Amino acid sequence: MLARMTTEPEQQIGVGTPDAFQRLWTPHRMAYIQGENKPTGPGADDGCPFCSIPSKSDEDGLVVARGEKVYAVLNLYPYNGGHLMIVPFRHLADYTELDDAETAELAEFTKQAMTALRTASGAHGFNIGLNQGAAAGAGIAAHLHQHIVPRWGGDTNFMPVVAATKVLPQLLADTRRMLADAWPVR
Repeated sequence: MLARMTTEPEQQIGVGTPDAFQRLWTPHRMAYIQGENKPTGPGADDGCPFCSIPSKSDEDGLVVARGEKVYAVLNLYPYNGGHLMIVPFRHLADYTELDDAETAELAEFTKQAMTALRTASGAHGFNIGLNQGAAAGAGIAAHLHQHIVPRWGGDTNFMPVVAATKVLPQLLADTRRMLADAWPVR
């Protein structure tokens, strides 16, 4: 679903004073806000999307690269274009539960993701991190995943600051293809 930008002020009769703001409608975000497809419990069989993604094609799952222990996937609700996540195949919630091989491959995939993002999009910097637990902001706390968010000088503009809206210039399928093509050969 595409966002719709209006050029006319919204007429909100009965719900406040009309203003001169333009609205960028992103109704697909409501699924994220309402927790659609969020696991119903702590187990892998409780609807965990990170457990179901590997059974899909790379295109359908937005998988950029697969390793033996982890895979790289585009975030369905990205903070920036090219926002990747490195996800262990094994369903676990906490970084301390990773075994040595999983930890090593997660680190290697992080480096490869940075290389692919620099090659494909000229990223100037990155925000990289793990949100451990719902209290720390993990949207899917039951399955560990590391975020890799590319950044560019001047990429903060009025939209996120004033309108709490992020404008993404490319469809996720196109971003997935571009990053998969730029992923370093292992």
